[in-house]
Amino acid sequence: MIKDIVLLGSTGSIGTQTLDVCEKHGIRPLALSACKNISLLELQARKYRPDTVCTADETLYSALKLSLADTDVRVTAGREAVCELAGRECDRVVNAVVGFAGLYPTVTALKAGRVLALANKESLVAGGELVTGLAREKGRIIPIDSEHSAIFQCLQGSAGNKIKKIILTASGGPFYGYTAEQLSRVTVEDALRHPTWSMGRKITVDSATLMNKGLELIEAVRLFDVSADRVEVTVHRQSVLHSAVEYEDGSIIGQLGPADMRIPIQYALTYPERYAAPAKSFSLFDVGALTFERPDEKTFLCLAAAKRAVKTGTTACAAVNGANEAAVKLFLDGKITFDRIGELVAGTLDNADCGKGTSLSDIEAADRTAREYVNAKAG
Repeated sequence: MIKDIVLLGSTGSIGTQTLDVCEKHGIRPLALSACKNISLLELQARKYRPDTVCTADETLYSALKLSLADTDVRVTAGREAVCELAGRECDRVVNAVVGFAGLYPTVTALKAGRVLALANKESLVAGGELVTGLAREKGRIIPIDSEHSAIFQCLQGSAGNKIKKIILTASGGPFYGYTAEQLSRVTVEDALRHPTWSMGRKITVDSATLMNKGLELIEAVRLFDVSADRVEVTVHRQSVLHSAVEYEDGSIIGQLGPADMRIPIQYALTYPERYAAPAKSFSLFDVGALTFERPDEKTFLCLAAAKRAVKTGTTACAAVNGANEAAVKLFLDGKITFDRIGELVAGTLDNADCGKGTSLSDIEAADRTAREYVNAKAG
């Protein structure tokens, strides 16, 4: 059993649920990091007693330091400090940072040879071959996303047999079946009402646009070394089958369970062992029927853009990811309508100069160019 972890992004949805799992199994968080929510970070520091806490926002350092002045917890701040934590000796580094910012600690953890429990899908989307290369050479990635955890589990015991297809399931989000005209009228509050999962604001909007599934498709291509044509997205409203693998002989092996992120989080921490479930007991009789339908890529433009990007290359994926982050922020700030997110992401892929390289500087340039394009077009 693992004894300790470093948890990056401890105040978000994945981070708080990771701490639930740690508490259940006596796993010690050696260090915690967050970005803005230092009030919750302080409470976590007092409860779990890590030796270090870090805020990615350097302007919040003094306030966090003052709030923990009566403890022996070390306080640090800034991107480099987060990366320092990612490289620490521990049984698992958990990266639950949201967005492109998560790429930097992912690279640091893998360079340091750590086992990385990864919830930050942008690391693989934007980082592409850079990240997968480091994982092969120095570290290891165990996925936390429910879909990729499911695929990872379906591949256990495959004995080297070839995959014919990965079946990536999607809830469809709150606007399943909407027309483009209907999407133009949805509000931020509407977009943040997910029918199944409890997630942070950015990821919940991504689920509503189907961009989350586009990012996960790219992530699956990277993690499991398959072409995009061999990843099939299906809308599964019940969120019971978390994904599946079809082998060459036509057998399909899937992973089913309740919609509780603590299950894939726990498996990423305890792999290859399985421990007592952190979730309620689950019965297929309570579910009844399971349905599967094709996604509407003509209305939900983000998914189609992600598919095009992964066929183009690493910097195209970085550009699409950066464009999406910028567009989602504009939507949450009330500056664009919901339907504009997909238009801006697709437009970035069509018009932004993404470059061709795979180095960190190439990836950063593609991300920056994409954000500039989106902000200019939205303005």
